Amino acid sequence: MANGATALFEVQCPCCQASLKIDPETRAVISHQAVEKPRTVEDMDTALNLLKGEAARREEAFQKSVEAHKKSKDVLARKFDELLKQAKESPDTPPPQRDIDLD
Repeated sequence: MANGATALFEVQCPCCQASLKIDPETRAVISHQAVEKPRTVEDMDTALNLLKGEAARREEAFQKSVEAHKKSKDVLARKFDELLKQAKESPDTPPPQRDIDLD
């Protein structure tokens, strides 16, 4: 293998816009240069307020998730009761055939 025989080529990552230098022989990333991101907040007070807002948003999303979980228990119980009622109304219907029964 000759060192420097092939030139590296440079591409831009479509995800993070970083500059990647790739060796065509080994097909490996040789160097990575991240793009400098602009500042999103100007002062610490603004950043602190943003973090507090995110904490409140996370807590709200968690509470919604807990409520949905509690309701899903009721929904599943209702579905089970309905299917049990259907099974009792038509006891002549055979159970569904399983894949293992086909052999």
